[in-house]
Amino acid sequence: MASDQRIDRLMRRLQPHAIIGLDTVVFIYHFEAHPAYSPLTMAALSRIQEGHQQGVTSTITLMELTMRPWQLAREAVAHHYETLLVNFPNLRLVDIDRQVARRAAQLRARYRVRPADALQIAAALVHGAGAFLTNDHRLSRLNPIIDIIQLDG
Repeated sequence: MASDQRIDRLMRRLQPHAIIGLDTVVFIYHFEAHPAYSPLTMAALSRIQEGHQQGVTSTITLMELTMRPWQLAREAVAHHYETLLVNFPNLRLVDIDRQVARRAAQLRARYRVRPADALQIAAALVHGAGAFLTNDHRLSRLNPIIDIIQLDG
């Protein structure tokens, strides 16, 4: 499918939602300029940056996004990624608190999702997201409670 068609399809899927939860992979693809996915992440993140929608992600994203730079002793890159997340317009970087942990436990119990995924989606739900943007097809089983939107499709 041509890039423009993929972007149009993604925008149509995101459009009805005022608040969108963002999985770590969205930021990884974006910051690393992934050839297949960065046009999609650019479109989605531009909508948030411009205030057409609000974004929410948890501190799990901060951990997952900066782990590799820390591992490679690239401290400046880790700090840069954190600064980008914290200062991104219309994006809330939320903590994992008791309410999020409780909701994540319920998601794990009912849908058998991995702990980090459960925490990410629980944070999105607790903070009002109607959709969750990811590229993890295993999360589609959560569609009954949140619109799981795949970057690739």
